[in-house]
Amino acid sequence: MTASGSPDITRLLADWASGRRDALEQLAPVVYAELRRIAARQLRSEDTNHTLQPTALVNEVFLRLCGGQAANWQNRAHFFGVCAQVMRHVLVDHARAQLRAKRGGGAVHVPLDDAAAETMIQSRVDHAALDDALRELESHDARKARIVELRYFVGLGIEETAGILDISPMTVRREWTRAKAWLYRALAEGDTVAL
Repeated sequence: MTASGSPDITRLLADWASGRRDALEQLAPVVYAELRRIAARQLRSEDTNHTLQPTALVNEVFLRLCGGQAANWQNRAHFFGVCAQVMRHVLVDHARAQLRAKRGGGAVHVPLDDAAAETMIQSRVDHAALDDALRELESHDARKARIVELRYFVGLGIEETAGILDISPMTVRREWTRAKAWLYRALAEGDTVAL
């Protein structure tokens, strides 16, 4: 327990990584509210007909984390950074599955007029396109891609992002600005608006 009476997240993460299942049972309620807040923020950028809810997104993140190899968690920020990556993959997988469902399954294609299509594009983030753009950015500059994940997907501040990446806050600010500009151009070329 910390001085405030709440469990020490870093200790619980280390216990979980060492194979103690009861540590996960103690950790889940401690981090659940923060993960749900992150999930809700991500889903706000989706259109209103999105079928994935914050609770389902968080549950899928936990399932994927529990199904993989035990991670060597460094601290709370590292855990939330990994959760952001997993959340990003869940959203991308969901977006791609929905796109496949729209394109096939015997459904009849109903074209939208240009004005309706433009409104739809501007009202939501295309996670599949964003993921593709992030992968491209990562191939050029992995640190900028990581900054985007931590700032955009997790919602970390400049200082916390700098701490995780062990760089100065000024570097985070500068690279965050450049990464957003690069992604905006990459997504605009693909006819998608985000960030």
